[in-house]
Amino acid sequence: MTSPAELRYSKEHEWVRVQGDRAVIGITAHAANELGDVVFVDLPQVGATLTQFAVFGAVESVKAVSDLFSPISGSVLARNEALSTAPESINADPYGSGWLLEIQLGDPAELSLLLDAAGYDQLTA
Repeated sequence: MTSPAELRYSKEHEWVRVQGDRAVIGITAHAANELGDVVFVDLPQVGATLTQFAVFGAVESVKAVSDLFSPISGSVLARNEALSTAPESINADPYGSGWLLEIQLGDPAELSLLLDAAGYDQLTA
């Protein structure tokens, strides 16, 4: 599977879509597939501060509980509240309805520390 070209990726399998001074964060299709059926997501509250590559929550699947790592620093503007009743959206549409958080970017220069789609696809090949 080819990763969407407009996104940036962490080596921990999170993606970020930058939209001006905001960014949307999720987990990759590769991660969702490896996890199996997602049954619960633990996300930070609106207003929380994220630090690049630090743990910000967890995702629980039928196989395991895995930490979520922030691909970029910033403050949480919105959480995908739909995941509380439909966590399977992460498996069904990881780059769309399965998004996790929207954040205010802290330092756009941090994007240079992330992988582009080709680099991420090479990592997961």
